[in-house]
Amino acid sequence: MKMMACGFGHAWEEILRFAQNDPERGRQGQQGLKGPRGQAKTTLGAVAGRLPVLAIFLIVHGALAEAPVGALSVSGHSSLQAAIDANPGKVLYVPAGDYILEAPVRISSDQGGLWGPGRLIQSKPDQNIVEIANARGVRIHDLTLMRAEGSQDSTAHALYATQCRDLEVAGLQVIDNRSQAGTIYLDHCRESVVRDCLVRNYQRVGVDDRTSSPLYGYAFRVIDGTGIQVTFSSGIQILDNRVIEDNLYPDEATKTKYELGKLTEGKQPRTKGTIGQPGGDYVNNWHQGSAITVSSPEDTNHVAIVGNYIENAAQGIDMHTDNSICSRNVIHYAFVGLKCMHGAKNVIISDNIVTHNDLWGLVMLPGVLSHPTEAASEGKEAHTANFTRGNIIANNIFSDYGLGHESYNWAAQRAGVISLESGQLPENPIMTDVIIEGNIVYDTAREQILEEGMPKDVPPRYDWAVYITPDLRPQGLIFRDNIFHPGTEGVSNIALEGEE
Repeated sequence: MKMMACGFGHAWEEILRFAQNDPERGRQGQQGLKGPRGQAKTTLGAVAGRLPVLAIFLIVHGALAEAPVGALSVSGHSSLQAAIDANPGKVLYVPAGDYILEAPVRISSDQGGLWGPGRLIQSKPDQNIVEIANARGVRIHDLTLMRAEGSQDSTAHALYATQCRDLEVAGLQVIDNRSQAGTIYLDHCRESVVRDCLVRNYQRVGVDDRTSSPLYGYAFRVIDGTGIQVTFSSGIQILDNRVIEDNLYPDEATKTKYELGKLTEGKQPRTKGTIGQPGGDYVNNWHQGSAITVSSPEDTNHVAIVGNYIENAAQGIDMHTDNSICSRNVIHYAFVGLKCMHGAKNVIISDNIVTHNDLWGLVMLPGVLSHPTEAASEGKEAHTANFTRGNIIANNIFSDYGLGHESYNWAAQRAGVISLESGQLPENPIMTDVIIEGNIVYDTAREQILEEGMPKDVPPRYDWAVYITPDLRPQGLIFRDNIFHPGTEGVSNIALEGEE
């Protein structure tokens, strides 16, 4: 692990003046590390050739990096990991500068952590940037996590936390961790929070290999990646984050360039799966992953997903969780805005804004992992019922439907902006007892759209505002006080209970 830290104040300015006195140095100083307050840019290598040995030592070892009064700093150690190991249970300040990593920074002591303006840059695409394991009360604040040029397409996480409690991840900027693995990933954690973070550019082109799944049995080329992921966890808050993808757009040019949706070889031979079997050598669900995913049904519960901004996602927010709330989020461009399935129960989805989605604004259904109460048998433990029920969908606004980046891909499969469906397998229990109130499905097309700068009349881009599966129909659905603009086929395919 290589560690470079650039200090603050007058000492930094003296070093810059020393280097800039050399005309040759002046021509080299346009790339590299930023000085404090952005006065100038300089590279460590360019400065090193013209500085006294003591000045070079001070820069490399961080002696010029001034920590806030009372804060412990990583300065003076050979690496970030050395600083952490020398100060177990301490939250260390990381001064401004680039810290080049070849292995993850690992924290495993209670009450430890890192904070500050430093940039942690992972040079190895198969290595996580930060790992936190088996620790309580760890805090990671205000850092920038990123990958070196040429290593942005990754197979690893930016931050991975497992078996943690009271973890606080706040104010991070996570840039260009383009991975099919979750960029910020909490696994088996309790009473923890991810807040005020920016995750930018988290998706990549890859292969979704489902050849080992009896449900599918094939592999295909995809855009994939998840910004914030939570599994096997409880008491989690995901608050006021921004999850934005502006490197890969799922337009027709990108689809063609990367042959997205094309079936390819996987780890196992291709077989005929129970569901989702393609008719030829192509599937159109090639945009995978989510901006935010909370999953592991029956294990993940009591989660709050509140106040997040999401732009250009496959699925905006994907929930497989119980006793949870999803509220005040803004989802701008995603082919699925909100998804709630696999036995999610006692979930409130309220006060969200969803714009420019192309398949579902919101979809709720039991999913393949739902099941009735099961007795113990053949070595299997008994299980209580897991099915989607007792949920509230309230005060959400869906607009600009069918005007997203993937309109061309889903035009033939659109049904309802809000879709309430039966299970994916015959044995999945029927969804029950859902209140749908105070929502708006707004047909933006009624106001005309612009094509080549000219207003044009177009029909709605959806069949129904609400679609309900007629076979194995969900029961106990109560609708009230909604505004549903009709689609090409009407407001709903089935009369809505409680609506006039």
